[in-house]
Amino acid sequence: MVWLAPLLASCGTASAPKEPGMSIPDFVRGDVRVTEHRAGDDLLSAGLGLAGLAAAPEPFADPSSPTPAELRRRAIQASWKGIADLGPLGGYGSVYGAVPDVSGREYQAFAWIPGAQSPHRVLLQVPDHFDQARRCLVVTASSGSRGIYGAIALAGAWGLPRGCAVAYTDKGTGAGYFDPADDTGVALDGTRARRGSAALEFEPPAGIHHLAVKHAHSGDNPEADWGRHVLQAARFGLAMLDRAFPGQAPFTAQNTRIIATGLSNGGGAVLQAAGLDDAHLLAGVVALEPNVRAPDQGRALFDYATEASIWLPCALTDNHFQDVPLARTPKGELPPAWAQRCQQLHLHGMVSGSAIATQAAQALEHLRASGWTDEAMATAASTTAFDLWRAISAAYASAYMRRGADDMPCGFHYDATGAGGAPGVATAPLRAGWWADASGIPPGNGVGLYGGTDHSADPTLPGALCLRSLWEDTDASTQALRDGVAATAVKPPRASLPLWVVHGASDGLLATAFTSEPYVAWLRANGAHPLYWKVPYAQHFDAFLALPGFGDRHVPLLPYGYAALDRLWAHLYQGAPWPAVAPAPTPRPRGPAALTQAMLGLPSAWTVGP
Repeated sequence: MVWLAPLLASCGTASAPKEPGMSIPDFVRGDVRVTEHRAGDDLLSAGLGLAGLAAAPEPFADPSSPTPAELRRRAIQASWKGIADLGPLGGYGSVYGAVPDVSGREYQAFAWIPGAQSPHRVLLQVPDHFDQARRCLVVTASSGSRGIYGAIALAGAWGLPRGCAVAYTDKGTGAGYFDPADDTGVALDGTRARRGSAALEFEPPAGIHHLAVKHAHSGDNPEADWGRHVLQAARFGLAMLDRAFPGQAPFTAQNTRIIATGLSNGGGAVLQAAGLDDAHLLAGVVALEPNVRAPDQGRALFDYATEASIWLPCALTDNHFQDVPLARTPKGELPPAWAQRCQQLHLHGMVSGSAIATQAAQALEHLRASGWTDEAMATAASTTAFDLWRAISAAYASAYMRRGADDMPCGFHYDATGAGGAPGVATAPLRAGWWADASGIPPGNGVGLYGGTDHSADPTLPGALCLRSLWEDTDASTQALRDGVAATAVKPPRASLPLWVVHGASDGLLATAFTSEPYVAWLRANGAHPLYWKVPYAQHFDAFLALPGFGDRHVPLLPYGYAALDRLWAHLYQGAPWPAVAPAPTPRPRGPAALTQAMLGLPSAWTVGP
């Protein structure tokens, strides 16, 4: 049976006939790709099921030329593994969540925001058991800079089993990398195609020398348009429901309730959409750990990410963090690069004292004074150990300043990783797998982040200081960055919109003190009544909970998002009152054993509102 699997999967995703007589939204350019997913190739797991999603990456029959069905399967698997804790102790599928077999159709296209230079990808999944009596459309945006399936573990896993259609957008990000070495990008079906031979997910100007990434190099500052991407995805979803069920058309916001949900950058995207929803498309919003900034409230991601990139390596060498996972080497020693950072900060006059302990204590106090909590810094040891601050700052600086692949700020650029880690040329198998496997922001998957370094003992510090100066300078040459950041601020949603923000108290990437807390306070100060869960022991990356020692200290965040969505469903479809107050969860750390329901501490009773 093993040899039959690729054949069966290929048959399961064969393009379906076009439904006649239905128009395409004017913001879609080109065809809508329609595929059917049944008989061992479903919408939620591409036929892998929970065990298959948690297993090693699905191989391609021909690594240099995978089929669209194989790419889709791997993209769905990578998206699940990047968001959910599917490990044996994590409880997914037993304590919370499920991955049932959901057959149905997918509608996919490239959509364009007015004035945009590049498209965003939109996708609608329609289950065969779509509940036509209780019409429901879930709209979502990818987390991080992931591709189109980046929110499937949240929006798909919650919406599809209950009969909702789910509309996705990659919000102008994704791993449709363009490689000038062979002049190829990614076509609508996920395969590689040369410039001019097909519509591409991202096609930079001709003549570039470095690998181009849509989020960083599209020239659109996509973050400023995340809300518009979400609202277009919702409209695309309604239009495709007309095609899927012509006898029930038209599908509108008046007869189909639209629930917006997302996490991380996707959470910020749905909150942006809520503030732009003048047409009242959205019936309710649940945002998990959102990258959100209200005007003149909190701190912008670029501000605290560039700060963390410089100061956290030194601060984490303080004895306060000696038992924190990933803050020490496997042998329990200080990471040499972090100790070197303390010494370099001393040489730059940023800390005083000759002992590393003194320097670390001063770095720690600097971060505390700027709003970092010890809890957030402890979890940020993972973000720091994986060099995410530098990766985020370099990419976002390029996006905010609308720079291209060859003129990123501070001398950064992306290239395929060659021998010895030096820039090289990607192999055909590596290039073919980017769309399915990559996160949307290098380094990773055979793509390196180069530049912004010197030959000192702390080679990444020059680039980090340069990126920080873009934020702190008042020079006209850096104003584009600050303008780009300012353009990402949200607007307030309508007061009657049910809205719930769920955030982990231990989030070390998008700390609550900089994001959700000031946003919720801003809404309340302006007369709104959002619900807010600050979940103890939850942090940003559920997928990190499978790391040794890391999951012991935490609980996953996804079950709280599912619970909030359940409550919103009950309000919209069963007449349950929307709670005036959401009783706080009372979880306890998972510890070394498997997660149990009791550890989540979900409230059993609710304070009922009017």
